[in-house]
Amino acid sequence: MAPILELRQATKRYGGVPAIDGVDFTLMKGEIHALCGENGAGKSTLTKVMAGVVDLSAGEMWLDGQRVSFRNPVDALSAGVAMVFQETSLVPTMTVGQNLFLGKEKFVNRLRAIYIAAQQLLQSLNFNVDPTHMVANLGAAQKQMVEIARAVLHDARVIIFDEPTATLTPEEKRYFFDLVRNLKSRGVSIIFISHALEEALELSDRITVMRDGKHIVTDDTAHFDRDQIVRAMVGRDLTSTLYGKKTTLRRAGKRVLSVQNLRMGTLVRNTSFSVFAGQITGVFGLIGSGRTETFKVVAGVLKRDYTHGGKVIFKDRPVRYRVPAPAIAAGIAYITEDRKVDGFFETMAISRNIYTGLLAKRQGRQQLTHVAEEKAIGADWKQRLNIRAVTEGARVIELSGGNQQKVVIAKSLIQSPELIIFDEPTRGVDVGAVAEIHALIRNLADQGLAVVVISSYLPEIMMLSDRILVSRQGRIVEEFTNQDVTEEEIMYASIH
Repeated sequence: MAPILELRQATKRYGGVPAIDGVDFTLMKGEIHALCGENGAGKSTLTKVMAGVVDLSAGEMWLDGQRVSFRNPVDALSAGVAMVFQETSLVPTMTVGQNLFLGKEKFVNRLRAIYIAAQQLLQSLNFNVDPTHMVANLGAAQKQMVEIARAVLHDARVIIFDEPTATLTPEEKRYFFDLVRNLKSRGVSIIFISHALEEALELSDRITVMRDGKHIVTDDTAHFDRDQIVRAMVGRDLTSTLYGKKTTLRRAGKRVLSVQNLRMGTLVRNTSFSVFAGQITGVFGLIGSGRTETFKVVAGVLKRDYTHGGKVIFKDRPVRYRVPAPAIAAGIAYITEDRKVDGFFETMAISRNIYTGLLAKRQGRQQLTHVAEEKAIGADWKQRLNIRAVTEGARVIELSGGNQQKVVIAKSLIQSPELIIFDEPTRGVDVGAVAEIHALIRNLADQGLAVVVISSYLPEIMMLSDRILVSRQGRIVEEFTNQDVTEEEIMYASIH
């Protein structure tokens, strides 16, 4: 195979600090190349250089043997390089079909023809998305499908996928893998960023590992296993302790939350369960099972049915939160599954984002901000959670995914909650940050807090949970203690 894309001594600096430093990278024609590394390793910066989002401070980029320099993503797309971003780049106020053909419009467009063409494209990719639906009403998985379909539509020769499977179900992942292999058979070159190392090992032809902005190793996938990748990523072995089955269980403390016959439209259907202090309650379910919606009702993010909506009893008192503010004041913290949409203010600095969590807790008693207090609180939580940034005043949007997640967690922990709900706490997070977040979650339960972990990744549920609730079709259908239960039993309960 001949190289189609090369980076030579690629360097990008922010405020004099390199995000990538002298990186050499080669993508061959018709190969699937996995890019692995911790959050902050420079993976996204490297691929954004290729896609025209970021310009190099030093170094060169070559495409098909010609030196190139893309001014913006439009230039890159015109040259045949497309990127499916981890954060959605769709226009929420437009339909799926309109988003797909954005930038490829004819002088005169017929909406019906656009929808027919969009439907044919989506069906060819086995994506179950209605082209007439508004993007704002789609779930995270469906938005990801539209992003992928748009890259395919533009006939790109190089397609970069940044965490494309993070929000997909196992069945949808199989469709995606088949799609990538089909693109490869057509001669398209694929760069595939994923924190799910098993996916990189299964799908790729070659793997490149980065650490601290530098290139560490590139080799054929057949020469790697999971342990070798992790050691190259973090410089130490984590796989033996990261995921596994719990051997000791915490005893249940006082009942903190009791939900009885909860209903919310067709998404939550007559569900009941309890959560106890000093325990980690894991909630497992496939996408669409109602697990997230159930706990959003508890936290006041969504409203339950006005009549026959059931009861939510928090600390022995019936409550009905219509907005999150009173739930936060009462001691409930909900950490969203989609940090980029709901988790932080992307243009604010780290300290200010964390400080907004404290202002939300104060509920009008003190809405004036104090710069000295903000800086002190920010510095304290950055140290506690090991939040790393390139510069002192970096905006949250400039952080890696794992550090963004830590900011969202700090923003909730500063509110001193008694019940804290983690929704997909390690989605799009590298193995090093996963270990840190898991340790934090365990420590919160050891301190006596009631902790809920919602996850679609079963090994994470098995590793963290003392009790496991299984959600299916809007209801909690099974409850297990994490002692004798197997992954097969939990998965069976979530499907049948």
